[in-house]
Amino acid sequence: MFKLLSELRSFVSTVAIIVCVCMSLLNKASQKTALVAAATTTTITTTTLAGNDTDYLALLSIKAQITNDPMLVTSSWNDSLHFCLWEGVLCGHRHQRVTGLSLESRNLEGSISPSIGNLSFLKIVDVSNNNFQGEIPHEMGRLFRLQVLNLTHNLLGGQIPANLSSCNNLRRLGLGYNKFIGNLPIELGSLNQLVQLYMNSNNLSGAIPPSFGNLSSLKLFSVSENMLEGSIPDSLGSLKSLTYLSFSSNKISGMIPPSIYNISSLTALEARVNLLEGSLPQNLGLTLPNIKRVNIAKNHLSGSIPLSISNASKLEHLVLSMNKLYPGVAVDFGNLKNLLWLSLFEDGLGTEDANDLNFILTLVNCSKLRILSLDANNFGGVLPNSLVNLSTQLQTLSVSGNQISGNIPVDFGNLVSLNAVDMSYNRLTGTIPTSIGKLHKIQELGFGKNKLSGEIPSSIGNWTLANQLWLEENDFQGNIPSSLGNCIDLILLHLYGNNLSGSIPQEVIGISSLSKSLDLSRNSLTGPIPPEVGSLKTLVELNLSYNKLSGKIPSTLGSCDTLEYLFLDNNSLGGAIPQSLSSLKAIEELGLSHNNLSGEIPIFF
Repeated sequence: MFKLLSELRSFVSTVAIIVCVCMSLLNKASQKTALVAAATTTTITTTTLAGNDTDYLALLSIKAQITNDPMLVTSSWNDSLHFCLWEGVLCGHRHQRVTGLSLESRNLEGSISPSIGNLSFLKIVDVSNNNFQGEIPHEMGRLFRLQVLNLTHNLLGGQIPANLSSCNNLRRLGLGYNKFIGNLPIELGSLNQLVQLYMNSNNLSGAIPPSFGNLSSLKLFSVSENMLEGSIPDSLGSLKSLTYLSFSSNKISGMIPPSIYNISSLTALEARVNLLEGSLPQNLGLTLPNIKRVNIAKNHLSGSIPLSISNASKLEHLVLSMNKLYPGVAVDFGNLKNLLWLSLFEDGLGTEDANDLNFILTLVNCSKLRILSLDANNFGGVLPNSLVNLSTQLQTLSVSGNQISGNIPVDFGNLVSLNAVDMSYNRLTGTIPTSIGKLHKIQELGFGKNKLSGEIPSSIGNWTLANQLWLEENDFQGNIPSSLGNCIDLILLHLYGNNLSGSIPQEVIGISSLSKSLDLSRNSLTGPIPPEVGSLKTLVELNLSYNKLSGKIPSTLGSCDTLEYLFLDNNSLGGAIPQSLSSLKAIEELGLSHNNLSGEIPIFF
């Protein structure tokens, strides 16, 4: 028995030793595996994030020239991360080289480091909407892989480097809204892959180089708002892929080359505010079948509006204002279903004939029309009743400064989306229709300097969004509607030069938003000036002269401390000049004559 127990103990000891040896071997193997795995991981990490010293140093140099980084964009640009993981840095997957800098709209300040030219794999540079100053480094010309260079909306200056032409893969070049000077480099005409070229809103001068006609891939070309001179090169007509062409707000002269009107792909032609001459081709609506926007306002164009415009069925904006067009508008706009904006003001159009406005009937089919501007011409006749059938989306209607007579159409209130109406400086008669109260979106309305009569309808108080109302120099009678007090956003109210009577409603003179002008002069208003006048704390001009006002000048007027022009003359005001007027420190002109005032002239005057 004892012998059996002894043998059993020996067997257990042997097994324990074997187990210990096995466990030791397993631990060593496990440790070795872990070391191998760790080494492998380190190798992979090192291989993946090794990068390129040239790119790393170039990025640090770029960071060094950023003097203000309020959004802490470059705070990640340090050794704790591989540079491909830095914010705003894009890298290629294959070689871990920098292929893009995406730093737009970060409020960055400073200059662009010349070291950017060392990022030889760069395809995209977008630092738009920042505050970078200085010049474009010439070293950028070394970036032969560059496809997008967007520097718009910065403070960059100097001349545009001609060697950007070496970046022959460029597809988008955005230099707009900076301070660049000098000529447009003719060398850029070799960038035959360029699709978009923005150079607007700088201080560029000289002429548009004819070499730009070689930019065969170009779809968008904008050099507006510069100081360019000379004529438009005929060679631009060779750009058969062009869709958007703008050279507005320059000093470009001569005629628009006929070749431009033959670019059938063109959707927008912007040439406003230049010195262009000549006339529009009569086949314009046929040769530009895709045109959506034509804006050639404020030039010296002459001749008639082409009848073929009616064929440009995609047209949305037709802005020909401030030219020398004649004699009238014979275009049938009925086919222009997409027309949003028709602006023909100050063109010399119209012959004061009764049929001058007949074309408005053809606009009834333009169901998307939002802006119709015909002011400062020679249009005669009456406002056609078809006017009230224009698009219910119409927002702006301006026919001021013509020779239009007759009544305002009774159903004028049908144009419920109107927010700006100007019919001033005409020969309109009759009354303001009560339907006008339906124009709940009105912000600005001008019926001034006509021959309108009757009472100002109380429904005018429905215009709670109104901020400027011109009803001056008509023949309005009766009281000023107290409902005007509902127009709590008014900054200007002109009712002068009418036959209004009764007292000044306290609701009107207490509209605290009035800041530009309140002019009720040259009427027959009676009674005292309401003390609520003290609510006009931001008003610049108050004119109550040439009425029949009585009582004392309210002391509350001293609260209107922004007043620059105050006219209370030619009334029947009495009593002393209140001491509170000493608070009117901004006064430039003050009229108190021809009243019944007494006492001494205050020393503070």
